[in-house]
Amino acid sequence: MEDVVKYLQGKNDEMLDMLKTMVEMETPSDNKQLVDHFGEKTEEIINSFIKAKVTSIDNKKYGNQVRIEVGEGEEQILLLGHMDTVWPEGTLEKMPFKVDGDKAYGPGTFDMKGGIVQGIFALHALQELDYKLNKKVVLFLVSDEEIGSVSSRHLIEEEAKKSKYVFVLESSGDLEGMYKTARKGVGIFNVVVTGKAAHAGIEPEKGISSIKELAKVILYLHSLTDLEKGTTVNVGLISGGSSSNVVAAKSEAEIDLRVTKDNEFDRIIPLIKNLTPSREGISIEVTGGINRPVMEKTEEIGMLFENAKQLAADYLGFELKEQLSGGGSDGSYASQFAPTLDGMGPVGNGAHAANEHLLISKMPVRSALLALMLIELGK
Repeated sequence: MEDVVKYLQGKNDEMLDMLKTMVEMETPSDNKQLVDHFGEKTEEIINSFIKAKVTSIDNKKYGNQVRIEVGEGEEQILLLGHMDTVWPEGTLEKMPFKVDGDKAYGPGTFDMKGGIVQGIFALHALQELDYKLNKKVVLFLVSDEEIGSVSSRHLIEEEAKKSKYVFVLESSGDLEGMYKTARKGVGIFNVVVTGKAAHAGIEPEKGISSIKELAKVILYLHSLTDLEKGTTVNVGLISGGSSSNVVAAKSEAEIDLRVTKDNEFDRIIPLIKNLTPSREGISIEVTGGINRPVMEKTEEIGMLFENAKQLAADYLGFELKEQLSGGGSDGSYASQFAPTLDGMGPVGNGAHAANEHLLISKMPVRSALLALMLIELGK
């Protein structure tokens, strides 16, 4: 398998060129036209680069999903990625793609267009070097991961159910390039507190402040955080009131819940859902629920990681590390149905931040490790 490593090490410049092409096509989750353009361009790249069956799956609201099937076999290995980014249209004007030494900057480089590039080159290398797998490989690119995969979740789950293994091409764990063998589950909730308006100067006693009540609710919710258990409750957005001289009649807040075990959902969610007013004249309404399930490190996932770790040591000369990630990804959905390794994409930093970048020299290395895993597990 040394030939795979050597081949991909010679593709550094080509990988960078493909990355530049992809990053310079903006793909905000809520812009179907831009995401579809990216998907069409990716189909062109695939068809010119790999022998594959490419299918575009129509989506009326968000971008179309792209499914790339390579090889033959009754069993399949699923590669998961997403085309959308958190960056709005026009970001490239102030945050253009650029190269500075070993770093490539730009919206979506690290999260996760670099992962798409690495996945494409891994498949390309296997075909060019005539590696025949006994399993087909499906590269599935969704259009709305950054907003919770609202339209693609059922498709991801269908593909995972058919898969022997799932490899997620999301960005790795920071500059150490860690694979993610577990992810926290995510819950998202909205709390609306309704009180009674009154003039704050003339007759404040006739009002019931929803903001005052919401403040109590926020303190309670934050008290539910238990760092030893890996559970966090964060009120990240609040709004309310109409004017500084009016006792606020209505206020609301958005809540982010993260847990490492599914039974923590069972414990915490009722505490959020069953918030009760501290006095008469106030109502509290809570909506929302689980956004992404927990991806727990199972014995099978542990074995997958150990396999990758050994390949990294034997053929690439580095020690691969693992991580429990607090962030969500489609790996959480897939892991409910098949052993899943996540964070197999680029090495870099700054996801969702102005300094987002990947390390160019690591792209062939990560692509090679993915290819080696496909060879090893595609037998």
